[in-house]
Amino acid sequence: MTQELRRTLGVFDAVVVGLGAMVGAGIFVALGPAAKAAGSGLLLGLGLAAVVAYCNAMSSARLAVLYPASGGTYIYGRERLGPFWGYLAGWAFVVGKTASCAAMALTVGAYLWPGREHAVAVAAVVALTAVNYRGVQKSAWLTRVVVAVVLVILSVVVVVCLGSDAAGAGWPAPVADASAGGVLQAAGLLFFAFAGYARIATLGEEVRDPVRTIPRAVPLALGIALVVYAAVAVAVLSVLGAGALGGSSAPLTDAVRAAGAPWLVPVVRAGAAVAALGSLLALILGVSRTTLAMARDRHLPEGLSAVHTRFHVPHRAELAVGAVVAVVAATTDVRGAIGFSSFGVLAYYAIANASAWTLGTGRVVGARVVGTRVVGTRVVGTRVVGTRVVAAGGLVGCVALACALPLASVVSGAGVLALGALIYAARRSRPGRRTQAAGM
Repeated sequence: MTQELRRTLGVFDAVVVGLGAMVGAGIFVALGPAAKAAGSGLLLGLGLAAVVAYCNAMSSARLAVLYPASGGTYIYGRERLGPFWGYLAGWAFVVGKTASCAAMALTVGAYLWPGREHAVAVAAVVALTAVNYRGVQKSAWLTRVVVAVVLVILSVVVVVCLGSDAAGAGWPAPVADASAGGVLQAAGLLFFAFAGYARIATLGEEVRDPVRTIPRAVPLALGIALVVYAAVAVAVLSVLGAGALGGSSAPLTDAVRAAGAPWLVPVVRAGAAVAALGSLLALILGVSRTTLAMARDRHLPEGLSAVHTRFHVPHRAELAVGAVVAVVAATTDVRGAIGFSSFGVLAYYAIANASAWTLGTGRVVGARVVGTRVVGTRVVGTRVVGTRVVAAGGLVGCVALACALPLASVVSGAGVLALGALIYAARRSRPGRRTQAAGM
């Protein structure tokens, strides 16, 4: 009999988990590369990324109501499009987000102990895996603290920059140096920082009253993140300008220096480390739950589907994810793989939007989870207006942003997706495999 996870998260905790993944290290590091790509069109790129993220959020929220089980788009693709598409979504998510976990861990090390990044990164992964092992409520509590600290620091940065004598000196001419390709690439890079709301959907089996909680938590978390990102981007642009911002590897620390507040630099560095820890915590949660769902369907070793009898968490999946991330963080500098991770995340959401398209314009009722399957679902009425428009917009947006990423990221991302497809085909062709799949 399949063990199920305990539903303990309300709206507030779900929003906090999503914010912990979104308002994290991305805002401390993504503005520079995005400004380099878009120039004075940075805010256009941010707006475009937010529009695509909104479409994805609405599609994900609606699907999560219908399928309130751990796994997110892995479950949605499997149920709406077929087993292969669910598997491909899960593959893209696990591989891409594992790279993101390592990148966040190395960011912690780079800020806390430059020169010893790998050792600090491994220690951070071990510590946060231990926190997750003790239960999702403890993880949500820690994420509350992280989100509160980061929001306070970012608020201080915005106030200091906009209130300084240097405010306004860096404002660029109206998008004169911005190209359509540059804006698209910036949007693709900035989308990485918005993708945390997926954590709310992948934790669907641990959310109380998911039919009401998830549709409220997803847009609320996304809206808060957009306000924070826009405020920070405007503040940093006002003192640095697009040119200096594009050449900065630590844009927020450079911004407070330019604003005449060097005393704030250590605080910003500490905030970046805390933010990266928050992102890492939420990422490990999401990857382990998708691993659990794929293990339940035997796309990954079945032993990873075990749920701890005391802590009610997928403890083997969490330990396996933690071990892989620790090895990657100890041996590789993966910050250059952020583009690859973005490609995987955009592929994941493209499948989510395609799944939402199949729902039409009705509202879903009657969903319940039995074992690993979702039963009793119906789509009735036409209460949700424009659902297919949102799904189509999200799908087209994901494909466009993925193709606009740097060529190396596109090639490596497409190659990894192709490898996953080949593994799926090889496993399906093994004797007895088709019989097992038919009985799932």
